[in-house]
Amino acid sequence: MNPELKPVLEAIGRIILGKDHQVRLTVACLLARGHLLIEDLPGVGKTTLSHALARALGLDFQRVQFTSDLLPADILGVSIFDREQSTFRFHPGPVFSQVVLADEVNRATPKAQSALLEAMEEHQVTIDGETRRLPEPFFVIATQNPSHQIGTFPLPESQLDRFLMRIRLGYPDAAAERALLAGSERRDLIEHLAPALDAARLAGLQQQVRKIHAAPALLDYVQALLAHTRRSPDFATGLSPRAGLSLLNAARAWAFLDGRTAVLPEDIQAVLPSVAGHRLHNAHGLSRFDTDDAARALLADVAIP
Repeated sequence: MNPELKPVLEAIGRIILGKDHQVRLTVACLLARGHLLIEDLPGVGKTTLSHALARALGLDFQRVQFTSDLLPADILGVSIFDREQSTFRFHPGPVFSQVVLADEVNRATPKAQSALLEAMEEHQVTIDGETRRLPEPFFVIATQNPSHQIGTFPLPESQLDRFLMRIRLGYPDAAAERALLAGSERRDLIEHLAPALDAARLAGLQQQVRKIHAAPALLDYVQALLAHTRRSPDFATGLSPRAGLSLLNAARAWAFLDGRTAVLPEDIQAVLPSVAGHRLHNAHGLSRFDTDDAARALLADVAIP
């Protein structure tokens, strides 16, 4: 385990009980400079995980509650006329934070959802003809309710692809749930959570992740996985080259968390369901929730070179 990140994982693990794998995936997503989609039922700890991550890393945090009447300006900010200065003054929106929680993102209209696209991809926004850089590091965590719930607008494929990973927390096991019921309020614990890192050091760790070595044989394995999705009759469409890059970046971050300087096939296998699950579309008309199982089947079908 990377000695600098071990305290971060332990601190978040004291808040989010019994979800060590999901916590580690969340930190790996941030290290890989991606964005995270958490898709699950209300009340399982999606917002708590986001807030705990920001506190443990000493990052600025803003939460945006997505609703059907949310406007892009509510996310990006707005220019207001200053009568004393006789000029317009820009008031930045919550997107100008290091960690942005887009809570229940699929309850907003597509117009409001799309306001995040440029920010997530380019780490900048263009408002009133002026391009404004976002802070570094910049990490968007979006939570999403299952599409069968009332009042949801499913995210289009183009926006789903902006998320490096999609995870689900699920219900806690009996022991973790008992500890939650008998313990302190999670929000109180977050308020007393001491940062284990700061933004400058995190940015340095993100640079180190990019240098993790991927051997030619490892790249052969990634290509074999991509090729299988493109020719398999089980998938409506295969994984794109960008999905392959996302998979490799996530695997580098996973290896870095383990304190290694090279990617192993096991790293690819650990992150593939969360990286590929929301990008694969079942050819037999099953829901997106079923594609996680399809991603695991993909690992079983493709041998390590």
